[in-house]
Amino acid sequence: MRDLLASAGAVWWRNAHNFFTNPAFIVPGTLFPLFFFTAFAGGLSRIEGVPGFGFEPGYTAWIYGFVLMQAAAFGGIFTGFSVARDFESGFSRRLLLASRRRTGIVLGYVLAATTRSAFVLSVVTAAALLTGMELHASAGDLVAMYALAFAVNAASSLFGIGVAMRLRTMQAGPAMQTPAFLALFLAPVWVPFDLLTGWLKSAASINPVTVFLEAERGFISGHPTKEGLAFLITAGLIALFVMWALRGLRSAEAAA
Repeated sequence: MRDLLASAGAVWWRNAHNFFTNPAFIVPGTLFPLFFFTAFAGGLSRIEGVPGFGFEPGYTAWIYGFVLMQAAAFGGIFTGFSVARDFESGFSRRLLLASRRRTGIVLGYVLAATTRSAFVLSVVTAAALLTGMELHASAGDLVAMYALAFAVNAASSLFGIGVAMRLRTMQAGPAMQTPAFLALFLAPVWVPFDLLTGWLKSAASINPVTVFLEAERGFISGHPTKEGLAFLITAGLIALFVMWALRGLRSAEAAA
């Protein structure tokens, strides 16, 4: 256990330190969700007047639910970029050779992803509140809302780590980003699910992100919905991507 925690701590500290001290990491990671929030909360705000919209806290809170999920997911994906960068620099290979419990390396990257996302989500939340977002959530709803966001962050970071450890190059970026983009935007982002039509509605109906968004927005409105299903799906995704990441670690060990 001590070796596991030592490996995890070393990886966590290095990645958290790099994120908070390097503008090339912290600025894009923070501005990306802020851009989406400010652009769509303002530019599409008249959608709340569309018949059938009916989200009581308003459109700013509606978009915040999406941006919260997007920031959590891409916080994990960006951690996959850090893994690939560490392999290209040679740091990860040295770490693999020095670590006795190499599963701690995966744990350290996941903890770093959580740390980064906690900061970004705090900034986005502050921006949303400053622009007048209404929250009808109770304290328990808020705890559950952020718990779900961090669970999604853990699942996406494990996915990105698995890809990066298999390919071990920054050119793995599209393989990490594309599935996340598709999952996020083939969901009821701008309007409720019932207002979607055609192939987009069909895609959203089988997309787990739809459940995550509905649960997050339910917490925001103070009327939780599908929260049990959302946590069940994230638990399944985390279990699946733990195996994915650990097999990626085996691939990296063999290459080292």
